[in-house]
Amino acid sequence: MAKALLGYVGGSDPRVLSEMRRLQQRVQDLESELVRMQAENDALTAAVRHGDSLLDSIDVSKAEPALA
Repeated sequence: MAKALLGYVGGSDPRVLSEMRRLQQRVQDLESELVRMQAENDALTAAVRHGDSLLDSIDVSKAEPALA
């Protein structure tokens, strides 16, 4: 299977080569998307951690009731 992904299987059939190139491009696109999403997740995690410190600073005993 690894040989098929690397292009060793399929010979000179242009349809197979075209499909292999398409799949390789799709894998690269998905890897790029994964890196982008991991960076976004890291940024959101950092924002949540920063937000927690703001919540900890609220004095609940002085909080006003919510309007109904």
